Amino acid sequence: MPASTILIADDDRGIRTVLNQALGRLGYDVRTTGNAATLWRWVEDGDGDLVITDVVMPDENGLDLIPRIKRIRPDLRVIVMSAQNTLLTAVRATERGAFEYLPKPFDLNELIAVVGRALTTPATGTGSRPDESGDATEGLPLIGRSPAMQEIYRIMARLMATDLTVMITGESGTGKELVARALHDFGKRRNGPFVAINMAAIPRELIESELFGHEKGSFTGAHARSAGRFEQAQGGTLFLDEIGDMPMEAQTRLLRVLQEGEYTTVGGRTPMRADVRIIAATHRDLRHAIRQGIFREDLYYRLAVVPIRLPPLRERTEDIPALVNHFLAEAAAEGLPVKSLDAAAMDRLASYGWPGNVRELENLVRRLAALYAQEIIGADVLESELAEVEPPPAQPVGSRGEGLSTVVERQLRDYFDAHKDGLPAAGLYNRVLHEMERPLISLCLAATGGNQIRAAALLGVNRNTLRKKIRELDIQVVRGLG
Repeated sequence: MPASTILIADDDRGIRTVLNQALGRLGYDVRTTGNAATLWRWVEDGDGDLVITDVVMPDENGLDLIPRIKRIRPDLRVIVMSAQNTLLTAVRATERGAFEYLPKPFDLNELIAVVGRALTTPATGTGSRPDESGDATEGLPLIGRSPAMQEIYRIMARLMATDLTVMITGESGTGKELVARALHDFGKRRNGPFVAINMAAIPRELIESELFGHEKGSFTGAHARSAGRFEQAQGGTLFLDEIGDMPMEAQTRLLRVLQEGEYTTVGGRTPMRADVRIIAATHRDLRHAIRQGIFREDLYYRLAVVPIRLPPLRERTEDIPALVNHFLAEAAAEGLPVKSLDAAAMDRLASYGWPGNVRELENLVRRLAALYAQEIIGADVLESELAEVEPPPAQPVGSRGEGLSTVVERQLRDYFDAHKDGLPAAGLYNRVLHEMERPLISLCLAATGGNQIRAAALLGVNRNTLRKKIRELDIQVVRGLG
């Protein structure tokens, strides 16, 4: 069987060399060029089984080349690489029919794996979708080029053309509603309404009425028929924020809607069709809520078809300068004085813990722009601002500053003291290892943005071992789709 031919277009000679050597060693026939014109000539001549292209090239944008390739060779897979690491790039690459989008700098092992999938995955026959977004996708609300955000962009780009239910998790202030809004605004339901409801902000006894609507006279105070959020969101997206605060009785009705695709109003008898896409979000640990018996497990799996975990700001501090500049520009556009931060001030922001995440950073930047006269803000100003909110330094591991072994020993002593009258059945060794493994692996995956290759290297185990542990311990991993 002849070797597959891979066509590579990138104006960076170093990247061409690396890919040529790496893919050539695997037995592929590799052809490289630094411009789009040569790549197009190869494609027109019927050459190549796979294309890998950069976005920005001297003669043409690689994204503009994809629809032309798809028109004459719809089954030719295209992998897009780009240093323009924004959600906009990921969305446009996916909309125009790219098989995969990889941000630069890329993980070579990941690229090799993507090449393998591109050459072996059967074609769906759907071809590319027209690019309907135009310039409307400029000004996307998500800012950041950290690896964690790049993974989120890739997942979101793949979800734009689907109606899959999404569960967004993350601490308060990480931007969960921004992600939900972007999934709607640049998805297939963009022409329909986006309706949001915050479960934590509505009295428990009114949630079912708010969601499903009610008929006149269905309860005291129901003086007229009222449309619920499902009806208001018909043809669009319903965003269920803080889903972890939904009472059990409402959870049961929501599960029925997700299962059957229809609902009835409070006091009503006629079923109504629910033509909506559901996106849910929470800052709570829903698995813990399931164990406590306050959240339905079957509803969780219906909602978490695609889970997206938003990292806290402290896990992506490299994005802080871009976020600061974005918020300063917004403040100036609203009439506040034009400001900037010096390098020392940026370093101080990176060292802060950000318990309020991106929302806290935005509020701080607006305060700096409004209250301080100097055009360039220095670290001394930030010290005075952060001193009022920054918590005392955290102890290294335990609350008393002990090392890890001391903390574990104290916990085990407490365990044995609690069982002085008789130890339970055997198996303590494996129980202790299990209790340590799950948080260790979860935190490593979180720190690497869900990249299992990097997490395995951080742990010092091979990737197969890590995959086995993830399955055994039922650990959620935020990764791309397929």
